[in-house]
Amino acid sequence: MTDTDIIHIGTLALKVTAELSAPLLIASLVVGIVVSLFQTIFQIQDQTLSAVPRLAVCAGVVLLAGSWMLRTLVEFTQQLFAQIPQLLS
Repeated sequence: MTDTDIIHIGTLALKVTAELSAPLLIASLVVGIVVSLFQTIFQIQDQTLSAVPRLAVCAGVVLLAGSWMLRTLVEFTQQLFAQIPQLLS
């Protein structure tokens, strides 16, 4: 196993991590902006108000995209395990 192989595996792992976390992060960002706008318009100072909608939206995203996320992670893991013999030689 060379340094190039390790860097390639690390790059692929970071790419998969970014792909899997993007839907949750984007949904959380959008909800956070909307709730902050709502709080600003109505001058509400409650900090816990943004937590409940974010949790609800993130749970919905996991329900909707969870199968895709799991399938992507399983495919990456299978590809990584399939490469083990080539990396050891």
